[in-house]
Amino acid sequence: MSLELFAHPFSSYCQKVLIALWADGTPFDYRMLDEEHAENFAELKRRWPFGKFPLLVDDGETVVESTPIIEHLQARHPGPNRWIPDGEQGRRARFLDRFFDTYVMGNMQKAGLDILRPEGCKDPYGASQARADLNLAYDWLEANLSEGSWAAGDEFTLADCAAAPSLFYADWVEEIGPSRPRLAAYRARVLAHPVVARAVDEGRPYRQYFPLGAPDRD
Repeated sequence: MSLELFAHPFSSYCQKVLIALWADGTPFDYRMLDEEHAENFAELKRRWPFGKFPLLVDDGETVVESTPIIEHLQARHPGPNRWIPDGEQGRRARFLDRFFDTYVMGNMQKAGLDILRPEGCKDPYGASQARADLNLAYDWLEANLSEGSWAAGDEFTLADCAAAPSLFYADWVEEIGPSRPRLAAYRARVLAHPVVARAVDEGRPYRQYFPLGAPDRD
């Protein structure tokens, strides 16, 4: 088996895949994407011209996007965790994976990254709407989170891999706050998971890159 992951430790979607790899104890080569490893960026662009990451190479086969990568790992390199369980829980995990990526992470990025746009290209209306939609997502999660320990029940799944970095960064942009105790408790619980805590710690040296400034509370 030869797995290579092209990733950066501060990237939310890279953290999502790293959580799955570390939790399963799956061996892989970490192809760091930073200014000191230009050759890794060149290989990333050669394999995926959009230049987006994470990107997994499995014995020469390229797999892109975080969710398909985790699905690939479960199918080709299964470990002790069932990222997509059978039946209803699996369908719930898939749905919540999309919810966290789209309605939490997607809106966090729109609101948080607008500051990086060049002058004359900023979108204050879009950023404001993204904050409103992020709060709407928080309210939905507060009302609909599983009664179990994790997002889709009592099993740590694909949904939690997506939730951990999504809620971690989203709370920096728009705080969950005390009015959503179930969601706040879930965020604290998932961030305390050993492999999630590792992902957070490995991204810690890069916090100066967060556009709005990273708070000291995490």
